[in-house]
Amino acid sequence: MSQPFKSIPGPRALPVVGSLGPLSGDALVTLSSLAAEHGPIARFGILGRQFVLLSDPELIREVLVEKAELFPKAQRDVEILGRFLGKGLVTNNGASHRRQRKLAQPAFHHRRIQAYAETMVDYTAAHTAGWIDGAAYDIGEEMRRLTMYIVAKTLFDVDHEEIEAFAAGVGVSIHNLQQISDERFDELFSLPDWVPTARNRLDRRSREALNAAVEQIIALRQAQAVDGEVPDRGDLLSMLMLARDEEGRPMDDRQLRDEVVTLFVAGHETTSNALTWTWLLLAQHPEVAAKLHAELDAVLVGRDGGRRPPTLADLPQLPFALQVIKESMRLYPPVWVLNTRTASEDTTIGDYTIPKGTQIFISQYVMHRQARFFAEPERFDPARWTPEFEANLPKFAYMPFGGGPRVCIGNSFAMMEAQLLLATIAERWNLDLIPGQSFAAAALITLGPKTPIQMRAHLRVPVHEAELPCEQATPLVFA
Repeated sequence: MSQPFKSIPGPRALPVVGSLGPLSGDALVTLSSLAAEHGPIARFGILGRQFVLLSDPELIREVLVEKAELFPKAQRDVEILGRFLGKGLVTNNGASHRRQRKLAQPAFHHRRIQAYAETMVDYTAAHTAGWIDGAAYDIGEEMRRLTMYIVAKTLFDVDHEEIEAFAAGVGVSIHNLQQISDERFDELFSLPDWVPTARNRLDRRSREALNAAVEQIIALRQAQAVDGEVPDRGDLLSMLMLARDEEGRPMDDRQLRDEVVTLFVAGHETTSNALTWTWLLLAQHPEVAAKLHAELDAVLVGRDGGRRPPTLADLPQLPFALQVIKESMRLYPPVWVLNTRTASEDTTIGDYTIPKGTQIFISQYVMHRQARFFAEPERFDPARWTPEFEANLPKFAYMPFGGGPRVCIGNSFAMMEAQLLLATIAERWNLDLIPGQSFAAAALITLGPKTPIQMRAHLRVPVHEAELPCEQATPLVFA
């Protein structure tokens, strides 16, 4: 005889209010405590809606892979994000998502992605060439601007001057729309669009400006078509416009715009947050920074004995740089929680009954700090990421890019970019924290710092150059 299904543990629920208040107070602490107190599957309620938090790799696999079709993205999440992302890959569901994923996938083939490595290094060198030795910078803003320029170049193939003008206007619109979306996620009820509140007017203006800017670029590219075929300029937009489904149909103009907007937004926000946390962690752990610098100094040596920037071919020889990125994204995953999934019918997860309509929470932040998978989980320890450790780690214990058929399509792009930018900057600069600051994470759409992180940039001399006689030292030249 089969065993009866178990009831899901959780805190006591109050009438109407439920078992938890809105997660806006401190979602990271609230969800972490829930997992610690009630185990790998825990229920909670908010104003009549039932939620389940999963913090077990096998249960997560069941939702994201084995029963992915039974757990589409929650309608509320889709509606809020879809206001400015449209029906791009992040907000699409079902058959429509599968078609779009298949159309977009060739743009992210590893050979295509690798071709962007030189652009990433060149743009980073150019950006940091403007830094002043000893000057203070909001490192989060520096990373945001840099990654925005890189994604604009790789997505649209426009020159630096055009990118600056485009990114400045679009950047403001994206910032406004993300802030408004964050507010809507925290609200129990939002006024409809037709109510002329200041926020609704700003929302509408920002969406119109963002869409108009992207549509203009697409129209210019379409005008270059010969016999209906646009030229392949080596950028992601070319690949998206050249993509065809099984019936030979391209994306329509609306879908193309939505995918481009989605890639532009997701393509810089997550990487800039990952790098911002990485610089903070390195500054707080100088022994780790010293090990990183030693690796860079040993590998990035030119034929004349002086320094040189990294290349794609160097990445296999920079394993510690990759370990630093992986550990930073473990402690502060830019995507700290997946979009809520909703059970589309009565089903089960493991030995537990899941009624139709139950909302499923999967938090990378909670998952990545589970002591049963990560010894001393609060400690920044890049050295833990040995090949043996990774081979024995359950797949869904570490998932900065999600998992299953909806795993982030740009994960290879993001990891290559993060490693190259870290190496390019750390090879020439030390970034030190300015004293007197306090730091906390803001669990919004992505996981960024609540307040700016002010750091002072200092030019550094690699060990192999410091040991040369002064007249032989390689002069500092920025490309």
